[in-house]
Formats: sequence, C-alpha cells, structure tokens
Amino acid sequence: MSAQRVTSPIAIVQVVLREIRVAHTLFALPFAYAGALFAARGLPTAYDFAWITLAVLGARTAAMATNRYADRDIDARNPRTARRALANGTLAPGVMLGVAIAGIVLLVVSAAALNPLCLKLLPLAALGIFAYPFCKRFTWAVHFVLGAVDGFAPLGAYIAVSGRVSWPALLLFFAVTIWVAGFDIIYALMDRDVDVAQNLRSIPAQFGAASGRSLPILLHVLMAAALGLAGVLAAVGPAYYAGVVFALVLAAYEYRLFDSSENVFVLNERVFTANMLFSVAFLGTTLAGFMWHA
Repeated sequence: MSAQRVTSPIAIVQVVLREIRVAHTLFALPFAYAGALFAARGLPTAYDFAWITLAVLGARTAAMATNRYADRDIDARNPRTARRALANGTLAPGVMLGVAIAGIVLLVVSAAALNPLCLKLLPLAALGIFAYPFCKRFTWAVHFVLGAVDGFAPLGAYIAVSGRVSWPALLLFFAVTIWVAGFDIIYALMDRDVDVAQNLRSIPAQFGAASGRSLPILLHVLMAAALGLAGVLAAVGPAYYAGVVFALVLAAYEYRLFDSSENVFVLNERVFTANMLFSVAFLGTTLAGFMWHA
C-alpha cells in the first residue's frame, strides 16, 4: 500500500534529507580532507577547505539521489527498502531527480571555483555518479564502481589544492575505492536472497555469502597497505602510520565480527559504525603526521 505523498516544502526537505542521509557524508569527507592535507603538506587554505566540502556534499547528494531515483521500483520489491520514500510513494520521483541535478550543479560550481583541472576531470566523476545505480543490473563489480566514486573525493581534493596528480594521490584513490567496496560487499549480504530473486548482481549474490565475508577482509588489508605506501611516498611524519595501524585493526575487528555475528543486520550496523570511526581517526592521524613532520 502506498503511503500518503508529502507536499509541503518543509516536509519534502525533511524527507529528502532523511533519504539521502547527509550525515553519511562523514564517510567521504575525512578522506577528501586527507587528500587536501597530502597536497598542501599541512592545512589547506580556508577557501580550498570550504569548496572541497561543498564539492563532496554536492557529489554525494547527486549520487544518493540518483540511486534512490533509479532504484525506486527495485526498492519497492525489497522488504528491507520498501519503506523508502520513492518506493512507497511518499515522495514524487521528480523531486529526487531535481535533488540529483542540484547536487551536480553544486559539484560543477565547486570544481570551477577550485581548479581548472578539477573541472576538466569532472565528467569522470559525474559518469561514475550516474552509472553506479545501474551497474547492479549488469555486473557484480558494482561495489568497486561505488568505491571509485567515493575514491574521487581524496583524488579530487588533492588536485584542487595542488593542480596535479601524483602517486600518493592515486594510492589514496585506490585505498578508498577498495575500502568502500569492502564494506559495501558486507552491506550486500543483507539483500543477497532478494538480489538473486530480482536477478541483480552483487558479489554475495554471484559467488555466495561466504565471499561476502572473506573478500572484504582482504580488501581492507590491501587498503592499509596502500595507505602505508602513500605515506612513504609522501614522506609523512610517524604519527600518520597510526592510521595505517587503525586500518589493520578495522580488518581484524571485522574478521572477529564475522565469527561472532550471525545476524547480518546487526553485523552491518557494527561494521558501519567501525568504518565511520576509522575514517575520522585516519584524518586525525594524517593531520598529526603532517603537522608533526613540519
């Protein structure tokens, strides 16, 4: 049964903010700021900081809104997601499409304000934002597409500050890509049976639930290695490597959760919290690494 559609502007804004989960921007922002720290070898300017923040907010808003819009029919057939606003009719699809366009506009304006190279490379990020929601219909590599979309946050921030691309920046991009892919694979465990029934692609749906419990650990160990190498190439101070250790602790914690958590919903809640805390902690150790080294 469809829910009553909201029509008042205040209610629409409240529903949109809930649906796009603005608070979850905490996943991307710390690594974007870390990319800026790498480029500036310390604190970036307030100007760069502000526009990087707006760019990440715009990109994530566009990505989430596009995903909600594209998946509204799929979500309606999934008991876990059937209560989402577009799936149950609470929100008109056109509203979410408008939000996606607004997010892209904010991203374009921010890229233009930051650096000409950011603007030139913007179509790559936009392609990922709009392609990701449809990938699950064709390929189990969807997790890595999502990871790459988030990986553009540190890479774009690095380019915004430095105006160039470097190996440490590419390693940050790679690290975030496989980090996000890892916990998105865990997330997909919740929908494995529904995905199989709807002929949707994910690693757990394609290769079995066991793959969704083993591959993320490997990816997060590789993430730690990539972060460590980025620090070496950028000659970051010793405090930075505490963040690399935190990445290994995250992988160990997730391994322990897989052994002790039978309920995939509880497992995902704990994984989500642990990964968000890790991203914030990594930003702190990166800042300390550059300030200490200076």
